[in-house]
Amino acid sequence: EVQLVESGGGLVQAGGSLRLSCAASGFTFDDYAIGWFRQAPGKEREGVSSISRSDGSTYYRDSVKGRVTISSDNAKNTVYLEVNSLKPEDTAVYYCAAGPADDLHTPTSLDEKEYTYWGQGTQVTVSS
Repeated sequence: EVQLVESGGGLVQAGGSLRLSCAASGFTFDDYAIGWFRQAPGKEREGVSSISRSDGSTYYRDSVKGRVTISSDNAKNTVYLEVNSLKPEDTAVYYCAAGPADDLHTPTSLDEKEYTYWGQGTQVTVSS
């Protein structure tokens, strides 16, 4: 059974940090890119960051560059998203997703349509 399980969300004050985890199982982890997406209340889901499992390349959306780091622990089949200097506008449900590397139009694509497996999400709330 394919599973992506996010954890690490919570309530944090502005300026704080969180490290989100995405634990994957049930598929060949190395054959997939992992992306982090988020959906704020009343807004569409957007891609935040992604990591290519083939070459380790990463991508960050402009609004989080310098504040977010994506990393991967191969031994644990887990991808992390560390978010620093949190802002109230970072409040959202954060999802991780896995997309077959061969199907992505770039190794770190954040096109939702190219992602096959999705986790249930973890809530991040940033208070001002």
